[in-house]
Amino acid sequence: MAASVMPLTETDDSSALDAFEVHLENFSGPFDLLLGLIGKHQLDITEVALAAVTDEFIEYIKSAGVAALDETSQFLVVAATLLDLKAARLLPAGEVEDDEDIALLEARDLLFARLLQYRAFKDVASDLAAALENGSRRSPRAVPLEPQLAELLPDLVMNVTPDALAALAARALTPKGPAEVGLEHLHAPAVSVRDEAKTIVARLDRHEGKTLSFRRLVADADNSLVVVVRFLALLELYRDAAISFDQAAALGELTIRLRGPADTVNTDKFDEFDASSETADNAETAENADESPTADPGPTDND
Repeated sequence: MAASVMPLTETDDSSALDAFEVHLENFSGPFDLLLGLIGKHQLDITEVALAAVTDEFIEYIKSAGVAALDETSQFLVVAATLLDLKAARLLPAGEVEDDEDIALLEARDLLFARLLQYRAFKDVASDLAAALENGSRRSPRAVPLEPQLAELLPDLVMNVTPDALAALAARALTPKGPAEVGLEHLHAPAVSVRDEAKTIVARLDRHEGKTLSFRRLVADADNSLVVVVRFLALLELYRDAAISFDQAAALGELTIRLRGPADTVNTDKFDEFDASSETADNAETAENADESPTADPGPTDND
């Protein structure tokens, strides 16, 4: 079986292996096409007679009459890869217990990857060669730019002082602080002490014995803010003597009892703020503090 031969010259070295063709029983054509079919799993490597391919390549090199060391080295690398790949494929498909056989099976995919990598490098080398050939047909402009074209752009005039330029550079190079996120759009829903007091009085009045625990009074609270406001409403009601507290033990359950009829409890004054009365109270407190002696007066009735 003979290989198709093309004369080799020094300028044809880069494409010498591409011109190599093989003629086997199950394949006839360029060597690169054979590698492509094996890499795409369209031709089983076990059906390729590598010895015949090697013989044809040796005959191909001899007929060229020129020592092509690069092409020979390239062919040996590809042939060694195909040989390892064929050895891995010839292993039995059943259960493998030998460590060496397992290693060959694991290396089979790596060998396919090497084959595809070789093909990719050849394609890239071909593209680079074409780009170099196209670039060799071009030459750079050797004459200077014509005066009428050179005067189209005006001369650059620096109208910025060094101090101003330094200030601009300092402002540009100054690290920016963390961005501030505004919270104006965030707000908690307003909870009225007056409304919560009315809710407490209504629930105590409906319940048997007009008594409820604090846990049950806040069981339907949507959030902690409602719990706090409801507790403030309890304090307001307690200050007006509308309710009473009962706690059997320290830190025990707090029980609230409505002391009178619900319609007698005035909750409309809650949430009201009298600035004038508060100012008067503060002034009176300050005046009493100034008139009080520095010595300890001892216990008073309020104590």
